Amino acid sequence: MKEKGKRFLGIGSILVVGFVIWTLLIQRVDVQPLGVNGTDIGFATINCWFHQLTGVHMEIYTITDWLGLVPIFICMIFGGIGCVQLMKGRSLFKVDYDIILLGIYYVLVVFGYLIFEMIPINYRPILIEGFMESSYPSSTTLLVLCVMPTLIEQINRRSKNEIVKKVIKALVICFSAFMVFGRLISGVHWLTDIVGSIMLSIGLFCIYKAAVLLCYKREN
Repeated sequence: MKEKGKRFLGIGSILVVGFVIWTLLIQRVDVQPLGVNGTDIGFATINCWFHQLTGVHMEIYTITDWLGLVPIFICMIFGGIGCVQLMKGRSLFKVDYDIILLGIYYVLVVFGYLIFEMIPINYRPILIEGFMESSYPSSTTLLVLCVMPTLIEQINRRSKNEIVKKVIKALVICFSAFMVFGRLISGVHWLTDIVGSIMLSIGLFCIYKAAVLLCYKREN
């Protein structure tokens, strides 16, 4: 468990550092004023080429926007589990360690989301209801890829039914793939927005999983 935890920590750290480098490159490489209202866009050539290739599909954007509530609902479920354990045990130490780590992890994800909302790196390729919105990284992609894998993780820990585990895993993979692909082709994000979200979310999840594995080792 300890070695596996260290491996996940290493992978997660590399991806987070890679995300930081990617973010810096977006602000330095092939920057051109080709965004909405003449805003600067990094990797402008490939971003504009991909945007013209896919076009804009607002119906896909709307569907993925509403389905973005699914990971929020999952966060609420695990938050509820933690609250029930806290009320029953009347102590934070009575709450399962993986639920506590999950809460910390969700808070970090939200914190990262808020930072990029306040400090926009890119703006969306199009106006949303007449307004310019921050585009990098894709918040929906980030939320889905950070939260949905934790559902698999928790089900694997809490369920002994192998069929349930496999069904949940298949549903999560299909849902996550649809959401990422949907945001990618909807035309409301640049290609680099999606790439950045994938790197950051997988990196953060690997670090979360490493923390769970290392704490499990300690508990044993």
